[in-house]
Amino acid sequence: MRKKGLVTGVLIFLIFLLLIPLIPLSNETVLAQEGHSVTSVEEAPSKATFEAPKLKPGDYPQLGWVKSREAVWVAAQVHLFFGAFVLAVPIFVLVIEGLGIFTKDERYDHIAHEIMKVSMTAFSLTALTGGLLTFALLTLYPDFIKYLMRIFQPTVIFYILAFIGEAIVCYTYYYSWDALRYGTKKWIHLTLGLLLNTFGMTILFIADAWTGFMMTPVGVDAAGAPITDNIWVFIRNPFWIPLNLHRFIANIAFGGAIVGAYAGYKFLSSTTPEEKARYDWMGYTSNFIAIAALLPLPFAGYILMAEIYAYSQQMGITAMGGIFAWLFIVQATLIGSVFLGANYYLWCGMGRISGAERYTPVIKYIAGVIVLAFLVWLTPHTIVMTAIEMKKIGGSHAALLSPLGIMPAKNTAANTMILFTFLSFFLYRRANKMPTVGWVGAGTVVMKVFFAVAWVNIIFLGIYGYLVPTAFKVRASVPQVLSTLSVALILLILDVIMHRKARTLGPIQWGKMSPRSQYALFLLAISFTWLMALMGYIRSGIRQHWHVYTIMRDASPDAYTPPIGHAVLVATTATVIFMVLVIFCFWIAQLSTVKQEPLPEIAGASGSREEER
Repeated sequence: MRKKGLVTGVLIFLIFLLLIPLIPLSNETVLAQEGHSVTSVEEAPSKATFEAPKLKPGDYPQLGWVKSREAVWVAAQVHLFFGAFVLAVPIFVLVIEGLGIFTKDERYDHIAHEIMKVSMTAFSLTALTGGLLTFALLTLYPDFIKYLMRIFQPTVIFYILAFIGEAIVCYTYYYSWDALRYGTKKWIHLTLGLLLNTFGMTILFIADAWTGFMMTPVGVDAAGAPITDNIWVFIRNPFWIPLNLHRFIANIAFGGAIVGAYAGYKFLSSTTPEEKARYDWMGYTSNFIAIAALLPLPFAGYILMAEIYAYSQQMGITAMGGIFAWLFIVQATLIGSVFLGANYYLWCGMGRISGAERYTPVIKYIAGVIVLAFLVWLTPHTIVMTAIEMKKIGGSHAALLSPLGIMPAKNTAANTMILFTFLSFFLYRRANKMPTVGWVGAGTVVMKVFFAVAWVNIIFLGIYGYLVPTAFKVRASVPQVLSTLSVALILLILDVIMHRKARTLGPIQWGKMSPRSQYALFLLAISFTWLMALMGYIRSGIRQHWHVYTIMRDASPDAYTPPIGHAVLVATTATVIFMVLVIFCFWIAQLSTVKQEPLPEIAGASGSREEER
């Protein structure tokens, strides 16, 4: 089933991609109206021979009661969900498999193999949803997709080859696991994993070039005609590198969260202590990967938004101070849920570690700080009010809460949540160890002082941001980020040195986790998925009525910014569809391990066989 699904999806997807560059653009009529006597785009006087089509509402096919934008929106989002998952899974499967080689711990290898098994069905669904998205774009937005593919025509063949290579290597990597499990053959298998990730990253970078050009087009004139033959100019648009960085980190966090949800699903359905221990360890490993990628993710988001502001202040203001500003409040709620869920899982995990009880009194203070920072992060600057309500409070800004809605407070809250989430992980990893070095007392004091000074510096910079011009508010976020990162780096280095010959207080009792802890893993997966849908809409929506920003105008009947409620509804629909399909992937993976009982021996069957002989 998985093979047939992947093959069908690949064929559909590749046929559409191969046909796109062969379809002539519809702007021949536009060129003729401008006084150019052309019979084909190749005869146009422009150096690039084509321009962005100037479309009218009638140029957009409709599918009856189905709105074109919603159809493409949902198809694109579901495809991006699966694409993020199948790109992230091979990354940490490769890392886990490599850890198994160096630590000689068979658990890493078994877990990596099982995670890859879950992703096999997801690979098929990725190809199928990709074919569906391509069909929807060609059917509903033909001129736009033809123009975009004409610009990036040289990259299409590389995208197709990378897609084929990923499919071939993916199946080779998975089905050769047992044959290449031991000895020097294992290094061959690890090389296959590296090759699989190379193809996956190639696909990601090419797709990001297309997306980045839509946001920050370069290499074209005001009419959309290319002014250079160098394809690298279009690829290396201002949005490309920040988008690559952000999506790479986000995909790893997202993939870790989905695999963690699978581990929670298997943990709750396990019937033996051995199975519970195995999936408890798998859930912890996946959650650790998700948290490790989550911590730098807000910083990558800042870089992304800074690039948007640098390219177009109008887009930046639309995102942060316009109609999309309230979606960032929804984003803050989801990110806060992710941080709280991740911390809660770590706190529950301390219950299975001998010696962790000494840190139990600290947990309530960590929880209090994270909740307080969470409340600051989701506090809006302005409140949606009626005229009567606005008159009662004396304006659109609440005197008490309004100062918490601007960037100095938001940056301080975000860095505080990251800092104290790291503290939870820091206490977790040293919970069952007792250092034996002579300088343990002095080292502990140094770490506490360093942590306190960094946090005070973050708060000071946040408060000082209210007293300086806006330019400094933006620059102040850099030392705040450096303070947070320096704490993580310095404390980990000191802790590793301090616990080099530490005494173990007892083994970790894998499987001794309360069932409610597993629901935190489900919360992480759902929150990550929903968050990706909302932020993807914001990133695309700030283009407003442009297919390609300031170059190709969207003249379709859907060229308007939908209300927040409608946007959340469509994003939720895509999230629900994806989660249902993910549960299907989980079910297929579990079904493949179920063995049918042998048929009972039929009475008299042996006698009949003897007579036949």
